[in-house]
Amino acid sequence: MTLQQEGDLALDHAFYYLSAVVREDVSRVDGVKRNEKLLRDLMRSYARAQGSQISTPEITKDMGDNVHEKTVQGYLKILREIFVIEDMPAWNPNLRSKTAIRTSDTRYFVDPSLATASLGAGPRDLLLDPETFGFVFETLCIRDLRVYAQSLHGDVFHYRDRNGLECDAVIHLRNGRYGLIEIKLGSDKGIEDGVKTLKKLVDKIDVDKMPAPSFLMVLTASGEYAFRRDDGVLVVPIGCLAP
Repeated sequence: MTLQQEGDLALDHAFYYLSAVVREDVSRVDGVKRNEKLLRDLMRSYARAQGSQISTPEITKDMGDNVHEKTVQGYLKILREIFVIEDMPAWNPNLRSKTAIRTSDTRYFVDPSLATASLGAGPRDLLLDPETFGFVFETLCIRDLRVYAQSLHGDVFHYRDRNGLECDAVIHLRNGRYGLIEIKLGSDKGIEDGVKTLKKLVDKIDVDKMPAPSFLMVLTASGEYAFRRDDGVLVVPIGCLAP
């Protein structure tokens, strides 16, 4: 089987899984038949908002007229219960200043294939739309980071403050140790931007009240090898993560 055939097969599986979710899985929770078109519209809006802290009213508005927020809330609850979506809570560190931290959850699908299927997008579509590709890649990274963190009895959070400083992922273990991670597709500029963000956040953390981060990492889509920069920041291709 060629790489192209493998990709087409994976895409077929994603669309099949999406159909199973909206036609069958959502009704198995409580036996209630739900509106298939409304569910597809909701998942499409959710896919457009992945990686953001968009509110439920904003998702409802994005779906168009004649959609009630309570209905959307109920459908989102069902999608969480059947592990289609899993929002990521905010991280609340001790900071040197009184910077207000945004506490809204970040929207994510459990698996990025559901996002692409909800958008009706394939590999070629993503290559032509780097912004959407970046969000899908971020969802992929969050999925993998959650798996690895859970094996260490840890959790994954995000950070965002009122000044717009944002960190894509914070792995926090039960013993208090944590690492800060920025997710970038892999350009030199993207990696440098990620490093700057990580260092800005580190400068805000009050290390007299909590430990310094165990590591800083830029997680990328490209490259064959992980390496440590002279400033200590790790640059790690997603394929190099090990369970």
